[in-house]
Amino acid sequence: MKLLDTSGGNTKLAKNNKDLTLRVAGCSLMPDKKVCPMQIIADCWGPCLQAAGRGGFDGVKAARQARTDWYHSDRQGFIAQLKHELGNFLKLCKKNGVECWVRLNVLSDVQWELATNGSIPQSFPEINFYDYTKVAKRLTKMPRNYRLMFSYSKAPKYQGEVQKALLTDVPMSVVFYGPFPTTFMGKEVVDGDKSDILNLDARGKVVALKYKVAKGKGIDPADHMFVVNTHMIPTVQVA
Repeated sequence: MKLLDTSGGNTKLAKNNKDLTLRVAGCSLMPDKKVCPMQIIADCWGPCLQAAGRGGFDGVKAARQARTDWYHSDRQGFIAQLKHELGNFLKLCKKNGVECWVRLNVLSDVQWELATNGSIPQSFPEINFYDYTKVAKRLTKMPRNYRLMFSYSKAPKYQGEVQKALLTDVPMSVVFYGPFPTTFMGKEVVDGDKSDILNLDARGKVVALKYKVAKGKGIDPADHMFVVNTHMIPTVQVA
């Protein structure tokens, strides 16, 4: 079973591959309570983006579920395969003269830096790893080649994680429905829809992402804990 998407076909990764000086690969697991430990308190399970883009196709969903099942049932075998594919991807990037970037948590929030998960970034110091995370404790003790962005939710039980994240200068991603504000929670807001790689340099800032409605879903963004509806904040300053 192949674990890494190295073709750039995933819509969440494709925007980064527009930069011809780098290449981005990603691993898409089907999220559950173990690979996404904050999904309950952040109240993001229902509106999770797992069905966005190609995620609505049965074949894609089955492949993601198979990867997650493998991770749970034979983690040692999973990690061995992942390391093998990462080694091959690094060789490919070197051959093509491009920077090697990898997002291991396209839809999950696995702590790949831990020994129980193979200490993946530490094993590949020449690869640039990055991810979004809802686990605030990860933000201050990461390997140099593994950069994180914190993912915001307004869920009441999740505010302790948000406050911990605000004490760092790690970029905080926030999904907005409506015009982007100029500031949010006292931090400058920058447009984050162009490139995840550029967003990593937005230290101390809020990375604004546009809320995208899946066709035919018609879901009210006000029902999503991870969406900030600026239409409902009449006094908000917008760019």
